Amino acid sequence: MKIFNLPDLGEGLADAEIREWRVKEGDSVTVDQPLVCMETAKAVVEVPSPQAGTIKKLYGAVGDVINTGAPLVEYESAEKDKGSVVGSLEESSQRLEEGDVIIGTAKQQATSVKAMPAVRALAKQLNVDLNTVTATGPQGQITQEDVKNFASQKSGGITQAEKLHGVRRAMAIGMAQSHQEIVPVTIIEDADVTHWTSETDMTASLMRAIVAGVKAEPALNAWFDGKSLERRLFPEINLGLAMDTEEGLFVPVIKDIANYTAKDWRASIDAFKKSVKSRTVTPGELQGATITLSNYGMIAGRYATPIVIPPMVAILGCGKMREAVAVYEGKMAIRKIAPLSLTFDHRAVTGGEATRFLAAVIKDLEQAGNDGAK
Repeated sequence: MKIFNLPDLGEGLADAEIREWRVKEGDSVTVDQPLVCMETAKAVVEVPSPQAGTIKKLYGAVGDVINTGAPLVEYESAEKDKGSVVGSLEESSQRLEEGDVIIGTAKQQATSVKAMPAVRALAKQLNVDLNTVTATGPQGQITQEDVKNFASQKSGGITQAEKLHGVRRAMAIGMAQSHQEIVPVTIIEDADVTHWTSETDMTASLMRAIVAGVKAEPALNAWFDGKSLERRLFPEINLGLAMDTEEGLFVPVIKDIANYTAKDWRASIDAFKKSVKSRTVTPGELQGATITLSNYGMIAGRYATPIVIPPMVAILGCGKMREAVAVYEGKMAIRKIAPLSLTFDHRAVTGGEATRFLAAVIKDLEQAGNDGAK
């Protein structure tokens, strides 16, 4: 018998969740035929068959989390052919004990329905027939919101508890890790950005200000290992930019921002918005951040206590801009205010370092140019 173990689906990810089986036990498959759709913390990935053969056993049901390197599929017999799979097909006597998993036998969905694998998996979870759902997505695609709305109407507005998976599951784990490991302190302050015009790119302006802040105080562009008590400062600034989606929080990374222009940043931001929405963003594009920006004020909220995700040591948040009466050049005037919140890990960053960084950020926002970043 041949056991195909779950390969690494991207840069050392520890596990992945089964979202949809594309085969069932007893099926005959060919090399590179999709076996299963897996969702990692980064993306939805189809895993192809490394060989031709007959499926004897599927290890796991929809919703189960499978560790990298654990059994995924068992074949009756086939000629060994690794195809395009990164992982390996190997002899193994490893079996899951009774009760470890529920064996999934999900049938393939009808091809006439246009829906992403994650949407199909949600429909199965909520017991929704996709053929009865009205699609509102582009080119007739059924969205997760379509499925949720249909399930809500079907149950008279009462929705079932939903198990976190994929991005939301990763977010929950990351937040718990931060709560356990980080010693956070948040400093809040306002920047007077009255000189900004309607043409000003707010996010690019904040990115430029972070470059100025790191130049003034490099200690915030760093990683910290709490176990070894080692701090690593970085010469390049790899900015994690928090992006809100229906499926959860994505933080794509714009690399080495100090060596690019505001125009380059905007191009990267727009490209990431599209790839995050379509779930085509790669694992590599979501890793390696050395500091984070959360521009939550694009929605609502003035101040916050942004969460630092280890091994990083700092995150800058910007709230919703407002007009306020303030003293300016000795007189009362209406000024445009950008509220800032800086959270840092006090194990690795001192109060002096944090305040010098924030002061440099504010100075850049208030004084650099007459119209901000365009």
